[in-house]
Amino acid sequence: MKFYDEIKEKFINIIKENNLDINEEVILTKKLTPKEAIGNPDRDDYPILKGKEVLLNSNYKGFIGQAYTDNPKDFKGTLKDILDLDLYLEDNLPVFIATLNAVLRSLNLISGTIHCKDDEPKECAKKIFNEMKKSYKGKNIALIGLQPGILNALSKEFNVRVLDLNDKNIGEKKCNVSIEHGIYDFDDVVNWADVLLATGSTSCNGTITNILKVNKPIYFYGTSISGIAYIMGLKRLCFCSK
Repeated sequence: MKFYDEIKEKFINIIKENNLDINEEVILTKKLTPKEAIGNPDRDDYPILKGKEVLLNSNYKGFIGQAYTDNPKDFKGTLKDILDLDLYLEDNLPVFIATLNAVLRSLNLISGTIHCKDDEPKECAKKIFNEMKKSYKGKNIALIGLQPGILNALSKEFNVRVLDLNDKNIGEKKCNVSIEHGIYDFDDVVNWADVLLATGSTSCNGTITNILKVNKPIYFYGTSISGIAYIMGLKRLCFCSK
């Protein structure tokens, strides 16, 4: 079964088990401004501040779920409309994921579905560093998706290679680490690595399916992956989200 088909099927089962009315509640999904999404962080090089990617915010019964994407669209409809979306159309997937996160949050199945703000991304990076140090001290880490705060924390003690899909980042250096191509350099980097630390937004652009084929420890970070991590049993690190 295809990855997203399995997620949708499990989501439908959760909806049925909890007797949710798929025709009643209206879901509103909209793009957040950078300030709404992340506030005023300690550095200005987070991707969300550079305008290429945005945080999509879904409201279900007052519960918030989010998805980080470079292909956002606003949406208004019922839960049935969400379930009817073709998830293999790129702009539908983030809407589905943000709503999945909101619905599972409303059922108290997951937490941490709202992005951290201001100085919290820096604090989260420190905690991710400490978590990696517990089990992987001296190991090689592949950071999939450039997150400058996390890279800055990890690069002080770990060997790190970074994969990214933003053409403006590829070939540049951050924290003395060259940013490599998320597709063309993927095999080389993950073969080198002992552990993978990937942005949860890989679930929003479909690249997560390649990552999950790698037979090595894999951790995801961020709010986007919260619902999928619960449904699929994936390891998630997200210490300062709300």
